[in-house]
Amino acid sequence: MANAPLMPKATAVWLVENTALTFDQIADFCKLHVLEVKGIADGEVAQGIKGLDPVSSGQLSREEIERAEKNPNYRLKLLESKVRLPEPKRRRGPRYTPVSKRQDRPNAILWLLRNHPELKDSQVMRLVGTTKTTIESIKERTHWNAQNLTPMDPVTLGLCSQIDLDIEVQRSSKDRPAVVAGDGATLLPAEVTTSHAPHDEGFTAPRKPKEDSLDLETVFAKLGGSRKSESGEEE
Repeated sequence: MANAPLMPKATAVWLVENTALTFDQIADFCKLHVLEVKGIADGEVAQGIKGLDPVSSGQLSREEIERAEKNPNYRLKLLESKVRLPEPKRRRGPRYTPVSKRQDRPNAILWLLRNHPELKDSQVMRLVGTTKTTIESIKERTHWNAQNLTPMDPVTLGLCSQIDLDIEVQRSSKDRPAVVAGDGATLLPAEVTTSHAPHDEGFTAPRKPKEDSLDLETVFAKLGGSRKSESGEEE
């Protein structure tokens, strides 16, 4: 009710009992019907309601009342409140889906379950405006039309935007734990496991143990001894 005082009926009761204003003036100020104000004056309406003084509550000035009492055609003006009440926050409910597109929701749910199994039920509900019961029935194949469902992209169907879908997928990917190997060691990237060229950056050839050099020396020494023995036999 625009520009109406707080507790309009209680305010009207006080104005009827404490001022000489006309019924029209009170009705206009309190945003009530004239007959309702007349019923208050006759005791037929608002019985048991205690009058609220608009002057003490800062909604009306005494000078404004006196000005209106002198001129029956004058209309009372509500004083601007010095205290601004914060607007109540609207709770964001499920996404509204047009009636013409509601029949496509099961197909969109099936598409999300197959292509993005990481999404939570609450995220699917936000994207296509469905209920948890419907999601569970499609998962368990107990939906009444389960045999005729076809996976269809909700973005193509116009049930959600690509941006909304990307946001929900990113949120679910952040919640997933990192993939680790069996012993707790992280998996090596594909660049490392598939690289075989020794000239790649960061590649270091394995060093041969020192035992190889000792073995070679022993072999050469044996070869040298055998050559000396052969030359002695020839002489």
